[in-house]
Amino acid sequence: MTIDLWSLVWTAVLCMSMSIIYGAGRMRVPGGMQWALGNRDQPLAVAPWVKRAERAHANLVENLAPFAVLVLAANLSGAANYWTALGSQLFLWARVAHVVAYTAGWIGVRTAIFMVGVVGEVIILTQLFS
Repeated sequence: MTIDLWSLVWTAVLCMSMSIIYGAGRMRVPGGMQWALGNRDQPLAVAPWVKRAERAHANLVENLAPFAVLVLAANLSGAANYWTALGSQLFLWARVAHVVAYTAGWIGVRTAIFMVGVVGEVIILTQLFS
């Protein structure tokens, strides 16, 4: 398997495991377990970092599909190369850092890290047209 595909797999693993972060935060508040097992009709009062972790997860879910399309297109078309590997690794590590920065509430840093991931995607995209 190529580095691009491994980066896609590890990004999916990151996405699948992110609920553990904010799930732990939910379980630490009174009534958190009952809320999680219930219908969730009422909002649960949690620390701000928990809500940021939820938004970081939602952000990754939104960005995973375009990344997957680029990686799969590069691999299926035979365009996968050094540059697509670099782009996919930039995306993966930027997303790991994005989770940390978003959950920690690092304003500005989070956006800069997000843009590194976008650059990774653009690198892959350019290889599809070269």
